[in-house]
Amino acid sequence: MERRSFLKSAGVGLAAGAAAMPAIAQNSSLPVIKWRMASSFPKSLDTLFGTGEFLIKRLSEITGGKFQIQHFAAGEIVPGPGVHDAVRDNTVELGHTCGYYYYGKDPTYCIDTAIPFGMNNRQTDAWYREGNGSKLMNEFFAKSNIIAFPCGNTGVQMGGWFRKEIKSAADLKGLKMRIAGLAGAVLSKVGVVPQQIAGPDIYPSLEKGTIDAAEWVGPYDDHKLGFNKVAKYYYYPGWWEGGPQVSVYVNTKKWASLPKEYQAAFRAACADAHTEMRTKYDAKNPEALKKLVAAGAQLRPFPKDVMEVCYKAAMELYAEISAKNPNFKRVYDDYKKFMDDQNAWFRVAEGSYANFMFSRRK
Repeated sequence: MERRSFLKSAGVGLAAGAAAMPAIAQNSSLPVIKWRMASSFPKSLDTLFGTGEFLIKRLSEITGGKFQIQHFAAGEIVPGPGVHDAVRDNTVELGHTCGYYYYGKDPTYCIDTAIPFGMNNRQTDAWYREGNGSKLMNEFFAKSNIIAFPCGNTGVQMGGWFRKEIKSAADLKGLKMRIAGLAGAVLSKVGVVPQQIAGPDIYPSLEKGTIDAAEWVGPYDDHKLGFNKVAKYYYYPGWWEGGPQVSVYVNTKKWASLPKEYQAAFRAACADAHTEMRTKYDAKNPEALKKLVAAGAQLRPFPKDVMEVCYKAAMELYAEISAKNPNFKRVYDDYKKFMDDQNAWFRVAEGSYANFMFSRRK
């Protein structure tokens, strides 16, 4: 190659490389930011905790290393359920968590993650991005000095592990089940005795018979945790988690202090991480389910009467909460209207196509 041609080609390559660098990285006036993020999840869960790691890496890439976040697993700074208060009080600048962990503070938090017989992942995304979801939820979060961003979704979860078969709604009476929040309140209406048990304690509680059933997430995480070894009946669907969203909470004062370029980068990184979690679960769950069944797990759909009585109990509960809690009523009324329209549409094309394709599998 002639020297002139080589230099010309090299110059084009260097120019292209400079153009490919994020504009933020080229802006020397922007400061280096160092924040801490508390997670509600253990490091062992590469799907949940791993999404926080993905967010941090992506944000660093977009900003050329200028926006740095140190990640702490549940219990390292605060316990998993302590993330909300840690962000509110500025103990940490941000946290990766689920709103339904804070049902005891206000059931409105649950709508940010999932409510029984609520929207699926795509519908929730549509409500947040194109409906009033982000506006309404962040008006609520602002009362606690928090701004929230969707950052992950597991998709529809499983109904959990049971030590005995559930043949009708009558079999729910007196059943001790690891479940909390709105789902626990719904199930208590039909005779279940909800138990609040931390993740690490579920396996020994099932093994010893302290509880009769437990829900967690789905095949990939459940296989890793080995629940099939202590309870053989695996029920579906997890009607209390039709599309549970994981969120990043940021302290509002810290958020306001960020340059607008960093705010844009943060939103983009959260959106990328949001997709990362959903696709990871979709890719990993099928193989994990095969392994569970091969190891002896007995797949069972919830009987229709179980679904019916639980749905009725959920609607009654929402009416009761709405009558007493204006925060919940304001958000839920909008959520429910959006969901009804979504379901009318999904039933036409999405549902009919999916049902036909499912019937083709041999």
